[in-house]
Amino acid sequence: MAKPKIRFKGYTDDWEQRKFGDLGSVAMCKRIFKEQTSTDGDIPFYKIGTFGAEPDAFISRELFEEYRGKFQYPNIGDMLISASGTIGRTVEYKGEEAYFQDSNIVWFKHDDRVDNSFLKCIYEIVKWSGIEGSTIKRLYNDNFLKTEFSMPKVAEQQQIGMYFQSLDHLITLHQRKCEETKKLKKYMLQKMFPQNGQTVPEIRFSGFTDAWEQRKLGDVLISLQNNTFSRADLSNESGVAKNVHYGDVLIKFGEVLDVSKEQLPMILDESVLTKYKASFLQNGDVIVADTAEDSTVGKCSEIAGLNDEVILSGLHTIPYRPAEKFATGYLGYYLNSCAYHNQLIPLMQGIKVTSISKSAMQDTDIVYPKLMEEQTEIGNYFYALDHLITLHQYKCEQLQSMKKFMLQNMFV
Repeated sequence: MAKPKIRFKGYTDDWEQRKFGDLGSVAMCKRIFKEQTSTDGDIPFYKIGTFGAEPDAFISRELFEEYRGKFQYPNIGDMLISASGTIGRTVEYKGEEAYFQDSNIVWFKHDDRVDNSFLKCIYEIVKWSGIEGSTIKRLYNDNFLKTEFSMPKVAEQQQIGMYFQSLDHLITLHQRKCEETKKLKKYMLQKMFPQNGQTVPEIRFSGFTDAWEQRKLGDVLISLQNNTFSRADLSNESGVAKNVHYGDVLIKFGEVLDVSKEQLPMILDESVLTKYKASFLQNGDVIVADTAEDSTVGKCSEIAGLNDEVILSGLHTIPYRPAEKFATGYLGYYLNSCAYHNQLIPLMQGIKVTSISKSAMQDTDIVYPKLMEEQTEIGNYFYALDHLITLHQYKCEQLQSMKKFMLQNMFV
């Protein structure tokens, strides 16, 4: 008998340890054969590969009605669980018309001694009997039913289940808002910059009507010198200069790199202070990743937030400095938009590793508003979207950390 470290007020009874087999049985749908499915149809058929996602197979309504009536089928509120592949993924059955692959997707058929919302939490922390630490990628019925877990009385189970449902709801809410904001940003990056030789964008801030300027990149941006230090040559502890690596531009950094908020690796070699003095980065400079394993070649980050630090552009990058003044953020967002990036695709070279040369980029076209005020509006708009995305991501991370902590401390 034991009690959790954190508990809702009013509950003092010990929790009891039980086996799933003491409380119910494993249930699953009737087997569906491949020839009984089609790529479109009336009723979605979820296989283990599409569980919790979009279905790619369907069965007829006639077969669905027959099997639902004759054989086992989940009740509303039952927690479906993956029993192969990534074991323990759950989806609550909410009454939708759907069918589920036998043995790979199952549910626990039990009486009123167990609350389903509590059961979902147990699935997230349980150590399944006979498969922990093994290479087995299947949860057999026998393993399921022999697995032990601790449980309080139903009233406390319901309190715990409701608490974690609320946390999951908040996490999902912020994830959804984050994805919606990302989609909006992607859409506006397509619409707020002129496409295919146009001189004005499809969507524009009110009050601006002049045609945009069109110039060759080589006339607007001056290339600087990059270094060739590999990751192994850099330090995360100390050094004489900070370094922007192409891998971070491709994966980690956004269109605007606020160096005051990012921890950049350091160069140890003191000779760089002399060798690359003319190429110390400044606010407004743009770092282009010239190599990648796909068409993300050309992704770039505009430098911002730089004070007195020495920062250099690293391996497989092309650093550029504007020959004229641009509003903060404009170049970073424009050069990452499809309006510009589509010009780079036919210029890319390589099969397994793709790259683009400085000389090839020189002849690409750059378009921009003549008025600094319009550039500023555009930069500020996308910066605000990025701030929203970051905020929702932060909220998600905080809630997920809280959930992890509570799962560790609210169960025995």
